[in-house]
Amino acid sequence: MRAMLVRSPQTPFESAVLPIPEPGPGEVRLRVRACGICHSDMLTVFGAWPGIAYPRAPGHEVAGTVDALGSGVTTVEVGARAGVGWHGGHDGTCRSCMRGDFITCKKARIPGISYDGGYSEYMIAPANVLAPIPDALSFEEAAPLLCAGITTYNALRHSGARAGDVVAVLGVGGLGHLGIQYARAMGFATIAIARGRDKEELARKLGATDYIDSQNEDVAERLQAHGGANVVLSTITSGKATTPVLGGLAIDGKLLVVGASMDPIDFVAARAIGSRISVQAWPSGTAADSADTLRFSAQSGVRPMIETMPLERAQEAYDKMMSGAARFRMVLTM
Repeated sequence: MRAMLVRSPQTPFESAVLPIPEPGPGEVRLRVRACGICHSDMLTVFGAWPGIAYPRAPGHEVAGTVDALGSGVTTVEVGARAGVGWHGGHDGTCRSCMRGDFITCKKARIPGISYDGGYSEYMIAPANVLAPIPDALSFEEAAPLLCAGITTYNALRHSGARAGDVVAVLGVGGLGHLGIQYARAMGFATIAIARGRDKEELARKLGATDYIDSQNEDVAERLQAHGGANVVLSTITSGKATTPVLGGLAIDGKLLVVGASMDPIDFVAARAIGSRISVQAWPSGTAADSADTLRFSAQSGVRPMIETMPLERAQEAYDKMMSGAARFRMVLTM
């Protein structure tokens, strides 16, 4: 099989021909049909996750068909359309797992980090992390939904917002363009927030009923003109740019963070107490959450905006994603 490998941290992708792997007990082999490229793939490229064994094929937005079953696997059949996301396994014994909270497992496994991921024609994964892919979704559409999709959908459905509430999505990018669609499909009064006016037309087309230019408008003032936002979903990777939305939250409003920024969000308790606002971060989700995301997307018409490239152009696709030039998700095809 063909695979694109990171041989060691901070080296270019290398094309390789490898033996097709065999699934072990409780595992399946996926024939990969499409694999999304996520910003988190840089953790493998840069060696930024402790304990990565190299060489490693990245990729945790994997869509394909079940090609072979390991012993003891009875929950899926060969030929089934299935995908794997960030949640690539759990130990079943830690405190989180004992409570059924597998996504926060202390020994969680991640495709493309803990084991070879979807930058390859075949991959091995535990059977219990597979999510079925509805026929209404192509493999190329399904792949980004297994990370960017589940991250925004799962966060919104656990946000506490109800149909009719004001929900603002900060950022109209790889996560945000999906967040806007999900918010609208869930019945929220959806507001998009981004720098400049160049994304306004797209944001409204995706379902936003209002648009705020954070570069030239007072975000908090504009949100308060709507009565305040019950939820702001922050999909951007800048804490400094996220801070201004706190002033636009309604009473009991919530800032829901899914964009992984490394700089702090300035939270001033003295200003927050009177409005009972809160800040919450949310990870992606389990295989069951992925299945819900894919099913809801198929039913509601939510689709990622993608650009595809063949596997052998993985370096080009990855570089385009890292540069911010992708509109909005890069997907490798086999």
